[in-house]
Amino acid sequence: MPRVSQDQLDARRQEILAAARACFARHGYEGATVRRLEEATGLSRGAIFHHFRDKDSLFLAVAEDDAVAMVETVARNGLVQVMRDLLARAVSPDTTGWLGSQLEVSRRLRTDPAFARRWTERSAAIAEATRDRLARQREAGVLREDVPIDVLAQFLELAYDGLVLHLAMGRPAGDLGRVLDLVEEAVRRP
Repeated sequence: MPRVSQDQLDARRQEILAAARACFARHGYEGATVRRLEEATGLSRGAIFHHFRDKDSLFLAVAEDDAVAMVETVARNGLVQVMRDLLARAVSPDTTGWLGSQLEVSRRLRTDPAFARRWTERSAAIAEATRDRLARQREAGVLREDVPIDVLAQFLELAYDGLVLHLAMGRPAGDLGRVLDLVEEAVRRP
Protein backbone atom coordinates (compact mmCIF):
# COMPACT_ATOMS: atom_id res chain seq x y z
CA MET A 1 0.00 0.00 0.00
CA PRO A 2 1.50 3.42 -0.94
CA ARG A 3 2.41 5.73 1.90
CA VAL A 4 0.80 9.14 2.07
CA SER A 5 3.23 12.00 2.65
CA GLN A 6 2.81 14.48 5.48
CA ASP A 7 2.24 17.22 2.89
CA GLN A 8 -0.67 15.22 1.46
CA LEU A 9 -2.12 14.66 4.93
CA ASP A 10 -1.78 18.37 5.74
CA ALA A 11 -3.41 19.36 2.45
CA ARG A 12 -6.31 16.97 3.08
CA ARG A 13 -6.71 18.35 6.60
CA GLN A 14 -6.91 21.91 5.22
CA GLU A 15 -9.50 20.81 2.64
CA ILE A 16 -11.60 19.27 5.39
CA LEU A 17 -11.32 22.42 7.52
CA ALA A 18 -12.40 24.67 4.64
CA ALA A 19 -15.42 22.53 3.76
CA ALA A 20 -16.37 22.05 7.42
CA ARG A 21 -16.12 25.82 8.04
CA ALA A 22 -18.70 26.41 5.29
CA CYS A 23 -20.91 23.59 6.58
CA PHE A 24 -20.86 24.83 10.19
CA ALA A 25 -21.53 28.38 9.02
CA ARG A 26 -24.45 27.33 6.84
CA HIS A 27 -26.09 24.85 9.22
CA GLY A 28 -24.79 25.70 12.70
CA TYR A 29 -23.06 23.16 14.89
CA GLU A 30 -26.09 20.95 15.48
CA GLY A 31 -27.27 21.17 11.87
CA ALA A 32 -23.86 20.22 10.49
CA THR A 33 -24.58 16.52 10.75
CA VAL A 34 -21.96 13.96 9.85
CA ARG A 35 -23.92 13.33 6.62
CA ARG A 36 -23.72 17.05 5.75
CA LEU A 37 -20.02 17.12 6.61
CA GLU A 38 -19.50 14.14 4.29
CA GLU A 39 -21.36 15.96 1.51
CA ALA A 40 -19.48 19.21 2.09
CA THR A 41 -16.06 17.57 2.11
CA GLY A 42 -16.76 14.89 -0.48
CA LEU A 43 -15.20 12.39 1.93
CA SER A 44 -16.46 9.50 4.00
CA ARG A 45 -16.94 9.79 7.73
CA GLY A 46 -13.91 7.53 8.19
CA ALA A 47 -11.73 9.84 6.10
CA ILE A 48 -12.93 12.92 7.99
CA PHE A 49 -12.50 11.36 11.40
CA HIS A 50 -9.11 9.97 10.50
CA HIS A 51 -7.96 13.60 10.80
CA PHE A 52 -10.29 14.69 13.62
CA ARG A 53 -11.44 12.63 16.59
CA ASP A 54 -15.09 13.74 16.39
CA LYS A 55 -17.35 16.56 15.22
CA ASP A 56 -16.55 18.64 18.29
CA SER A 57 -12.81 18.35 17.59
CA LEU A 58 -13.43 19.30 13.97
CA PHE A 59 -15.39 22.40 14.96
CA LEU A 60 -12.74 23.41 17.49
CA ALA A 61 -10.05 22.92 14.82
CA VAL A 62 -11.96 25.25 12.47
CA ALA A 63 -12.20 27.87 15.22
CA GLU A 64 -8.54 27.39 16.20
CA ASP A 65 -7.44 27.76 12.59
CA ASP A 66 -9.29 31.06 12.40
CA ALA A 67 -7.83 32.19 15.73
CA VAL A 68 -4.25 31.42 14.65
CA ALA A 69 -4.66 33.51 11.50
CA MET A 70 -6.16 36.32 13.55
CA VAL A 71 -3.33 36.26 16.13
CA GLU A 72 -0.76 36.50 13.33
CA THR A 73 -2.47 39.56 11.83
CA VAL A 74 -2.94 41.22 15.22
CA ALA A 75 0.72 40.70 16.11
CA ARG A 76 1.87 42.21 12.80
CA ASN A 77 -0.67 44.95 12.18
CA GLY A 78 -3.12 45.20 15.08
CA LEU A 79 -6.77 44.40 15.64
CA VAL A 80 -7.99 47.34 13.55
CA GLN A 81 -6.23 45.75 10.56
CA VAL A 82 -8.09 42.50 11.23
CA MET A 83 -11.29 44.55 11.06
CA ARG A 84 -10.18 46.29 7.84
CA ASP A 85 -9.32 42.93 6.26
CA LEU A 86 -12.68 41.54 7.32
CA LEU A 87 -14.46 44.52 5.84
CA ALA A 88 -12.52 44.24 2.57
CA ARG A 89 -13.58 40.59 2.23
CA ALA A 90 -17.12 41.02 3.56
CA VAL A 91 -18.79 39.92 0.32
CA SER A 92 -16.66 36.80 -0.16
CA PRO A 93 -18.36 33.42 0.48
CA ASP A 94 -15.30 32.40 2.52
CA THR A 95 -15.80 35.40 4.79
CA THR A 96 -19.50 34.61 5.14
CA GLY A 97 -18.54 31.13 6.31
CA TRP A 98 -15.95 32.54 8.67
CA LEU A 99 -18.50 34.96 10.16
CA GLY A 100 -20.92 32.10 10.70
CA SER A 101 -18.21 30.10 12.45
CA GLN A 102 -17.44 33.07 14.71
CA LEU A 103 -21.10 33.36 15.71
CA GLU A 104 -21.25 29.62 16.35
CA VAL A 105 -18.17 29.91 18.61
CA SER A 106 -19.93 32.69 20.55
CA ARG A 107 -23.09 30.62 20.93
CA ARG A 108 -21.18 27.55 22.07
CA LEU A 109 -19.21 29.61 24.58
CA ARG A 110 -22.51 30.50 26.24
CA THR A 111 -24.11 27.06 26.04
CA ASP A 112 -21.32 24.48 26.23
CA PRO A 113 -19.07 24.64 29.33
CA ALA A 114 -16.69 21.97 28.00
CA PHE A 115 -16.20 23.90 24.76
CA ALA A 116 -15.74 27.14 26.71
CA ARG A 117 -12.95 25.53 28.77
CA ARG A 118 -11.21 24.27 25.61
CA TRP A 119 -11.60 27.64 23.88
CA THR A 120 -10.22 29.76 26.75
CA GLU A 121 -6.62 29.16 25.71
CA ARG A 122 -7.31 30.23 22.11
CA SER A 123 -9.15 33.42 23.00
CA ALA A 124 -6.42 34.30 25.49
CA ALA A 125 -3.86 34.19 22.66
CA ILE A 126 -5.85 36.75 20.67
CA ALA A 127 -6.23 39.03 23.69
CA GLU A 128 -2.53 38.72 24.52
CA ALA A 129 -1.50 39.52 20.94
CA THR A 130 -3.74 42.60 21.03
CA ARG A 131 -2.28 43.83 24.34
CA ASP A 132 1.29 43.15 23.16
CA ARG A 133 0.70 45.07 19.94
CA LEU A 134 -0.83 47.97 21.88
CA ALA A 135 2.11 48.01 24.30
CA ARG A 136 4.56 48.14 21.38
CA GLN A 137 2.56 50.95 19.79
CA ARG A 138 2.52 52.87 23.06
CA GLU A 139 6.30 52.47 23.43
CA ALA A 140 6.66 53.81 19.88
CA GLY A 141 4.66 56.89 20.90
CA VAL A 142 1.71 56.11 18.64
CA LEU A 143 -0.99 55.39 21.25
CA ARG A 144 -2.63 57.68 23.71
CA GLU A 145 -1.28 57.38 27.22
CA ASP A 146 -4.29 58.51 29.26
CA VAL A 147 -6.09 55.15 28.95
CA PRO A 148 -4.72 51.84 30.29
CA ILE A 149 -3.72 49.23 27.69
CA ASP A 150 -6.35 46.78 28.99
CA VAL A 151 -9.11 49.35 28.45
CA LEU A 152 -7.87 50.08 24.92
CA ALA A 153 -7.78 46.33 24.21
CA GLN A 154 -11.35 45.91 25.47
CA PHE A 155 -12.49 48.85 23.34
CA LEU A 156 -10.96 47.30 20.22
CA GLU A 157 -12.37 43.86 21.04
CA LEU A 158 -15.86 45.34 21.42
CA ALA A 159 -15.51 47.15 18.09
CA TYR A 160 -14.38 43.89 16.49
CA ASP A 161 -17.27 41.91 17.99
CA GLY A 162 -19.72 44.57 16.80
CA LEU A 163 -18.31 44.46 13.27
CA VAL A 164 -18.52 40.66 13.15
CA LEU A 165 -22.13 40.75 14.34
CA HIS A 166 -23.05 43.55 11.92
CA LEU A 167 -21.64 41.69 8.92
CA ALA A 168 -22.89 38.26 10.03
CA MET A 169 -26.43 39.64 10.23
CA GLY A 170 -26.13 40.54 6.57
CA ARG A 171 -26.16 44.27 7.14
CA PRO A 172 -24.45 46.31 4.43
CA ALA A 173 -20.80 47.21 4.91
CA GLY A 174 -21.58 50.69 3.59
CA ASP A 175 -18.97 53.18 4.72
CA LEU A 176 -17.68 51.21 7.69
CA GLY A 177 -14.13 52.04 6.64
CA ARG A 178 -14.75 55.53 8.03
CA VAL A 179 -16.03 53.98 11.26
CA LEU A 180 -12.80 51.99 11.52
CA ASP A 181 -10.86 55.22 10.92
CA LEU A 182 -12.69 56.64 13.93
CA VAL A 183 -11.91 53.54 16.03
CA GLU A 184 -8.25 53.88 15.10
CA GLU A 185 -8.20 57.61 15.87
CA ALA A 186 -9.76 56.93 19.26
CA VAL A 187 -6.75 54.89 20.41
CA ARG A 188 -4.01 56.98 18.80
CA ARG A 189 -2.14 59.80 20.43
CA PRO A 190 -3.66 63.16 19.37
